[in-house]
Amino acid sequence: MNQSILSNFPILNQEVNGHPLVYLDSGATSQKPTAVIEAVKAYYEQDNSNVHRGVHTLGNRATEGYEGAREKVRGFINASSTKEIVFVRGTTTAINTVAASYGDANISEGDEIVITYMEHHSNIIPWQQLAKRKKAVLKYIELEEDGTISLENVRKAITEKTKIVSVMHVSNVLGVLNPIKEITKIAHEHGAVMMVDGAQAAPHLKVDVQDLDADFYAFSGHKMCGPTGIGVLYGKQRHLETMEPVEFGGEMIDFVGLQESTWKELPWKFEGGTPIIAGAIGLAAAIDYLESIGLDKIEQHEHELAAYAMEKMSEIEGMTIYGPKDPSKRAGIITFNLDDVHPHDVATVLDMQGIAVRAGHHCAQPLMKWLNVSATARASFYLYNTKEDVDRLVEGLQKAKEYFNDVY
Repeated sequence: MNQSILSNFPILNQEVNGHPLVYLDSGATSQKPTAVIEAVKAYYEQDNSNVHRGVHTLGNRATEGYEGAREKVRGFINASSTKEIVFVRGTTTAINTVAASYGDANISEGDEIVITYMEHHSNIIPWQQLAKRKKAVLKYIELEEDGTISLENVRKAITEKTKIVSVMHVSNVLGVLNPIKEITKIAHEHGAVMMVDGAQAAPHLKVDVQDLDADFYAFSGHKMCGPTGIGVLYGKQRHLETMEPVEFGGEMIDFVGLQESTWKELPWKFEGGTPIIAGAIGLAAAIDYLESIGLDKIEQHEHELAAYAMEKMSEIEGMTIYGPKDPSKRAGIITFNLDDVHPHDVATVLDMQGIAVRAGHHCAQPLMKWLNVSATARASFYLYNTKEDVDRLVEGLQKAKEYFNDVY
């Protein structure tokens, strides 16, 4: 990846605690390039208005920007129509929408919902709540020893009673790239629909929802160089047409009477209230930026960084790296622990050296239990990271290990 990419991200040009910043927490949120910052700024300075309802020039420009962003997203994931692109606050809102709307209408007592142990809480709790409401059964696909999913275990978990399967495309802890297309095929063979949490995939690799054949796909703008507070729910049009909205109010209505109301057509019936206009425009700028570099190049760059980091980190005595050992089976995420050092302490020592990593359970407590740990540290890479960043991380981990060995 071209070193000049770093210059596109103003926040990276600073010192933290007296050291040049090394940002290795893109799995939590990515940094924003100047192009995205300027796009949001330009909207507020030149075009700020509400969308759809006005006939004045600012309203028309805002609407063109907002709906243009929808078309941009459609092309980015190769959806067949903008009717299948619903703007939401993020992946969490998208999954909750599917659980509350499609789930409530299609799940009955005794039906099965199938997920995995590696899921983010946002892809667990909505299904737990749906199962409780409808007296359904929530099942988990067993993981292999290295945290990967085997299709054999998928076939064991999915039965004729299964109505919904929901799996993350890439694990935010293990970095595992899951076989979504194959899982979707198995789900469809049993009459179930497939929901995909794409929060850790859409920013890092080319997603083609028609090729995957997933019924629903969700991702967040802030993890892919876009603003916070904007995300996308993709749904096949035939599903969205039959689903009821979960938020009601302005923007999403067609006609309102004293006792009954009707809804706008897709996708607007799911976008009640003033939408996230600036966020959508910023997301469109982020897509332009990522596509100018190339998702294939970004994916390859992250694979190379992950392989380099795993090699270097494995040389540290007492280092445990979770997930598959084969770098080709994982994205640019490395979750680890140092023997006898709490991950929060590791992250604190690294921060004092200007290195930002994440520590905790990563919103994946069932997976932490499966790993038999309470918490881990995580380094997550993106297009703006370099091998020099990895070297800084390894050096910082060595210092952390030496410090705590001296203390204890």
